[in-house]
Amino acid sequence: MKEYKLKINGNDYNVAIEEVEDNVAKVEVNGTPYNVEFEKAITKTKTISVISRPAPQASAGAAPANKPAAPAAPAGGQTVTSPLPGVILEVKVKDGDAVTKGQVIMVLEAMKMENSIEAPCDGKITIKAQKGDSVLEGAPLAVIG
Repeated sequence: MKEYKLKINGNDYNVAIEEVEDNVAKVEVNGTPYNVEFEKAITKTKTISVISRPAPQASAGAAPANKPAAPAAPAGGQTVTSPLPGVILEVKVKDGDAVTKGQVIMVLEAMKMENSIEAPCDGKITIKAQKGDSVLEGAPLAVIG
C-alpha cells in the first residue's frame, strides 16, 4: 500500500492506494474508501495519479477541522454534485426539507462567480455540504430521495 499526503486547493488529504486492477484503483482518502476509475487501464508504473474528493470543513469554531468526504447516495436517492470546484456561500434549505425540481438549494462561489445549485428532482433533501465548505468538482452536496 502506498501512502501520500496531498494538498489540493489548500486542503490536506491523506491518500492510501490499496490496489489497482485494470482501470480501477481502490483508494482511501482521509479514512474514507473510494473506487477511482481511470479512463484507460493502468499499465504497471511506479506513479499513479489519484483523483480525490474534498474533506468538508466544519464552519463553526476557531480552526476548521477536516472530516471525511460524504459517502455515496443511499439506494433510491439522487446525489446533487458540485459542477465546479469552489466554496459553498449559502445553503438555502434545511436538512429534511421537501424540495421541488429547479428549486435553488445552494449557492456555490467558483472563479469569483456565484452559481445557483438547483434540485434536479422533487423529494426530501439530505444536506452533505455546509456553508463555508471548499468542494471539488463532483463532490456530493446533497441527496434528494
